[in-house]
Amino acid sequence: MAINPSIITRDVNDLAVETQNIYKTVNILGKRARQISVLGKEELNAKLAEFASTVDNLEEVFENREQIEISRFYERMAKAPAVALDEYVNNDISWRSRNEEINK
Repeated sequence: MAINPSIITRDVNDLAVETQNIYKTVNILGKRARQISVLGKEELNAKLAEFASTVDNLEEVFENREQIEISRFYERMAKAPAVALDEYVNNDISWRSRNEEINK
């Protein structure tokens, strides 16, 4: 997923067109960003668990290049709020209110 990492100015009125309420839009974006963040963290922890050592000794700290590269890769990835906003702008997020049908 190629997300432009630079800062983009967005018109708040354009973001609120679909929901008719900017606060509802922000709530949708926040929840989706949280989902993306949790999924990314679980994926990173699963990959780093392969490198976990059972030795609990401070003198034996090993520097593993693969572990460092995996960590750097996840640090360079687009942040969750930027991904959520991109998905929202591209109409890739499905959302619904309690009293409404599913919107897309």
